[in-house]
Amino acid sequence: MIKHVVLFKLKTFSSDHERSLKETQIRDALLALKDKIKELKQIEVGLNANHGEEYNIALIATFDSFDDLNTYAKHPDHVAAGALIRPVLEHRACTDYEV
Repeated sequence: MIKHVVLFKLKTFSSDHERSLKETQIRDALLALKDKIKELKQIEVGLNANHGEEYNIALIATFDSFDDLNTYAKHPDHVAAGALIRPVLEHRACTDYEV
């Protein structure tokens, strides 16, 4: 089993409200992938409640294999979610590990 952990740091927004709306939009788009990509066994997306920390969004996804993770990464719905994130992304950190 593969755990895929991603942290997203978003660019600065003009208001907390604007940031909150974008975070929610991103979270919802990522969570919707569960019903669209069969290789994705489990997904959890959290919005950082501690705004003193550097990253805004955390994603933890589970796959049966690295092949399944690669299929997910290339899936059109995942690519579309990435296109939603990319314009507001300042930094991304990722690690993949076997359980």
